[in-house]
Amino acid sequence: MTRTPLTTSLDGYEVWFLTGSQHLYGPETLAQVAEQSQAIAGALDAASDVPVRIVWKPVLTDSTAIKRIALEANADDRVIGLVAWMHTFSPAKMWIAGLDALRKPLAHLHTQANVELPWADIDFDFMNLNQAAHGDREFGYIQTRLGVPRKTIVGHHSDPRVRADLASWQRAAAGLAAARDLKLARFGDNMRFVAVTEGDKTEAELRLGVQVNTWGVNELADAVHAASSADVDALVAEYEELYDVAPELRRGGDRHESLRYGAAIELGLRSFLEEGGFGAFTTSFEDLGALRQLPGLAVQRLMAEGYGFGAEGDWKTAILVRVANVMGAGLPGGASLMEDYTYDLTPGDELILGAHMLEVSPSLTSAKPTLEVHPLGIGGKEDPVRLVFTADPGPAVVVAMSDLRDRFRLTANVVENVEPRAALPKLPVGRAVWKPAPDFRTSAAAWLTAGAAHHTVMSNAVGIDVFRDFAEMAELELLVIDEDTTLPGFQQQVRSNQAYYRLAQGL
Repeated sequence: MTRTPLTTSLDGYEVWFLTGSQHLYGPETLAQVAEQSQAIAGALDAASDVPVRIVWKPVLTDSTAIKRIALEANADDRVIGLVAWMHTFSPAKMWIAGLDALRKPLAHLHTQANVELPWADIDFDFMNLNQAAHGDREFGYIQTRLGVPRKTIVGHHSDPRVRADLASWQRAAAGLAAARDLKLARFGDNMRFVAVTEGDKTEAELRLGVQVNTWGVNELADAVHAASSADVDALVAEYEELYDVAPELRRGGDRHESLRYGAAIELGLRSFLEEGGFGAFTTSFEDLGALRQLPGLAVQRLMAEGYGFGAEGDWKTAILVRVANVMGAGLPGGASLMEDYTYDLTPGDELILGAHMLEVSPSLTSAKPTLEVHPLGIGGKEDPVRLVFTADPGPAVVVAMSDLRDRFRLTANVVENVEPRAALPKLPVGRAVWKPAPDFRTSAAAWLTAGAAHHTVMSNAVGIDVFRDFAEMAELELLVIDEDTTLPGFQQQVRSNQAYYRLAQGL
């Protein structure tokens, strides 16, 4: 079977730049429209802070061409979205068929060719050419009339704020493209009796495109136990080069076999995922079959490479980890499974300590992790190997996905990772310590009010703006807890959203 290594990069994606006009103004004006829109697209494509390639398309002046370009975009896997700008007035009824057919994310760029008005030289030819001020209002109307999800970006294309908005939207569109192409392997089922990790896998495929299916854990165990001694040797050597390996795990140490088995898990898991074309997976400590260890080190390293992962069968979090990894491609930091574990409740200076049994991605730190072996205490298997570290201080976001039966809800909390108040010599796992916005009491109460999951994805690569864009284009509910959140306002938003999403489904 062909093995396909996972790619986590924005390099293969592109965004098409569409410009609206009409034949009313004559060929000379249309030639100027084409020249100026091509220059804008080229400037955006050349900007270092715009991460995805911008491809200019010829000016659109009739319904047939608009529908055709939408269908071409739908059919091209490289295209993750369209940017549309109405340089002149483009009668919006021309856009109905195309927008109705479009299945890719849309950004409406409300800009113009010039920054300042050439006051002394303005004549009506200039006015006919530079009509985005009301041409885009016509386009905005038809998007709202059709209920088209989109991001509206306002300002001159040279403004860093405009490029930042475009970059956030591009990253979110890449995340949605990754979800639509995602195959997720569940090894075993959910942790028994747990409610929040359940969900409608059919609805997830309809809404996000992700395929979620289950394989027996012993199929994975067979792949693990088929790893060759030579491959294990090579991977162990890589570990010893990359990490501070505990002496007992090194060659000649009395626990070296534990590290070798951890390497075999990585080799077997990687081969299974590559052969099946999977970009995300789940495990469960309650369903390990013939595996001798709960996968820890292997999961951590695969997440750092871009795979999605959810513990205890939590496939919804595995989706989010994969999406966040793609959205953050090329940026410092990373994305990881996370779990609010315990608190420091010092009044006015509360902190959250997040971790999991083993599976936190080392992409959250720039420090060199240690590689250790310790008892797990649950699962009834051998002591597993794992990477130990603390996430770097700095801004981050934690996001959970919950299934509310009639919709998926994303709940996001803006946080600040901080250094622990003291060393954690007896906590042998990857972890993060953070202060939630706006404060601990409001954050925790709002999270509980939302019914948000205890498993999250933590990203210290992309922030809340990218998740906002992702939720909008994926048509998912998003509740944000940030510095502006108040509990009464949040409670009212939850109630209002309940009514909105019920009504939005129709009869």
